[in-house]
Amino acid sequence: MNLAQLPAGTSAAIQACPQAGPAFTRLREMGLLPGTRVTLVRVAPLGDPIEIQVRGYRLSLRKSEAAQIELAPEPPTT
Repeated sequence: MNLAQLPAGTSAAIQACPQAGPAFTRLREMGLLPGTRVTLVRVAPLGDPIEIQVRGYRLSLRKSEAAQIELAPEPPTT
């Protein structure tokens, strides 16, 4: 699953981020690193951009950027 597919109001941990490109370097500098927990807060009415909460602040991302951030699978709840 990637960040663009995460349902609003749910959380997941980042598994992998792209390693190339100036935009992704900037995202890593802002704290989007593997193992970091993110929550999808809301999606704009037309679907782009999305707003996430990460490390105590909110960040808006283009859906195309979010689609390249892989999330770790959630463990099954018992």
